[in-house]
Amino acid sequence: MRPVLAEMRIQDLGVIDEATLELHAGFTVVTGETGAGKTMVVTGLHLLSGGRGEAQRVRSGKPKAVVEGRFEGLTGTPAATVATDAGAEPEDDGSLITLRSVSTDGRSRAHVGGRSVPVGVLADLAEQLIAVHGQNDQLRLLRPAEQRAVIDRFAGADVAGVLGEYRSVREEWLAVTAELDDRTRRAKELAREADILRMGLDEITGVDPQPGEDVELVDRARRLADADQLREAATGASYAVSGSPDGDPDIPGALGLIGEAQRRVTGSEDPRLRELEGRLVEAAVLLTDVGAELTAYLDGLDADPAALQQVLARQAELKTLTRKYAADADGVLAWAAEAAAKLAGLDTSEEALGELATRKAALAVRLAELAVTLNAARSAAADALAKAVTDELGGLAMGQSSVQISVRPRPAEPNDQYALEVGGVDLHAGADGVDEVELLLVAHDGAQPLPVHKGASGGELSRVMLAIEVVLAHTDPVPTLVFDEVDAGVGGRAAVEIGRRLARLARSHQVIVVTHLAQVAAFADRHLIVDKGVHGGVTRSDVRTLTEGERVVELARMLAGMESTETGRAHAEELLGLAEGEKHDWLLTGKPRPGKKKK
Repeated sequence: MRPVLAEMRIQDLGVIDEATLELHAGFTVVTGETGAGKTMVVTGLHLLSGGRGEAQRVRSGKPKAVVEGRFEGLTGTPAATVATDAGAEPEDDGSLITLRSVSTDGRSRAHVGGRSVPVGVLADLAEQLIAVHGQNDQLRLLRPAEQRAVIDRFAGADVAGVLGEYRSVREEWLAVTAELDDRTRRAKELAREADILRMGLDEITGVDPQPGEDVELVDRARRLADADQLREAATGASYAVSGSPDGDPDIPGALGLIGEAQRRVTGSEDPRLRELEGRLVEAAVLLTDVGAELTAYLDGLDADPAALQQVLARQAELKTLTRKYAADADGVLAWAAEAAAKLAGLDTSEEALGELATRKAALAVRLAELAVTLNAARSAAADALAKAVTDELGGLAMGQSSVQISVRPRPAEPNDQYALEVGGVDLHAGADGVDEVELLLVAHDGAQPLPVHKGASGGELSRVMLAIEVVLAHTDPVPTLVFDEVDAGVGGRAAVEIGRRLARLARSHQVIVVTHLAQVAAFADRHLIVDKGVHGGVTRSDVRTLTEGERVVELARMLAGMESTETGRAHAEELLGLAEGEKHDWLLTGKPRPGKKKK
């Protein structure tokens, strides 16, 4: 099931008070007398597509206008991805509800799947779902980029593969060009930077700092500078613990005193006193250990003035580094590591620049080859598409007109950063190639080809768009096509041909058409009418689906107001029978009824 707009509800928009449009998955037509409000249906679709909301469109006396749409069949489509990314949640049946409101103060709000979203999300969603074509809404066809996209869609794989490779090569070409330009422009600056980094690394390497070395030197220098005071303190402590080294009885030390205490308690006959002997032994062992450590400390205490000078000199060397590069030795080592890594990427040698230039040239050659191939594929597709569209115009009251599609290279402007030499000429290499595509209309034999927006009236422009949509029906990614007054300025056989083409288009797309021609309306699968009436002194319009009988009456009215005559109704019935018969033949055989020429 392809995505379709199954239902649209309009409230307080223009003359429409409240109306619900149940739309067919195939061909839905909207008719009504002039001024009844058919335009509001298209306006509602515009709002639902993220179009500009105008406060003057709000029904008089009402605070806001609301348009709500229900889409079905979105599962697994790009549109579903857009909705999911916006946080939308589908209904239980899988459908998606979108809503747009416009207040009289000009404020506009949008909702998708019950979630408030920016209006731009509606536009992104509609880009995947709806294309509106009206006399004042042909911007999609008039944009050069869209005209090029039409060619690419028609060409299919013949262009898609080449275009994908072109874009990939172009991206690499631009990256290499930017890198080469940057290195060339900054060569002197980068060379100076590299010299500074090398000097710093050489200086650090010469000093060869070690992790945490500056902290260790501070401690060592302090010990060397205070050696005499430390020796005196340690010697006094050693005497106090172990006594005089020459055995002077007047200086027994703590060990001697504890030994004397131990002898006294050991010789006592009091058990309680003898219990203290073990604790005195423990104290003697502890003091013996302390005395040994004090002796070792004194033996290792360096009072060499030369050693102190060496430490101070090393500190001075490290200080020259910490003043320039970091606060301590560890920071200096970190700076050196970063500098070495950066220096490796600052290759500004002639060899490095030459390699980049060679690579850029090779990419430019390949890009030019792809641009030529892309141009050839587009030119062939343009000729085929122009012929097919011209054939379609023959049945749309534009038999004297023809379409030409120009595919020409776009010259590069002075100082164009995307200039690419192709065949000895500098061209603008854009993301879609070097081609400019322009849709031209020849009004009649011998007439000068003119850009379609200059050579076609509003109605003709809609018919050109219709012809293109019919030709591209099998490639158009947008499932719902809306045509507003596509039949302006035509009648008779040409109107029947328009109806036929819209019915054919509805076999692959959902088609919604606002028309005033019975010949077009007769081919619809569902017929909606916009009725205007006065209730309580207030003008209101409503939209309803016609039954078969009501449809005959409406078609008769559209045939020059003949709804009240038997002749008019007979004519309407005949027209409906013709349309239904042809649609039936197309459904069964894919061919028109015998005697009818396929346009």
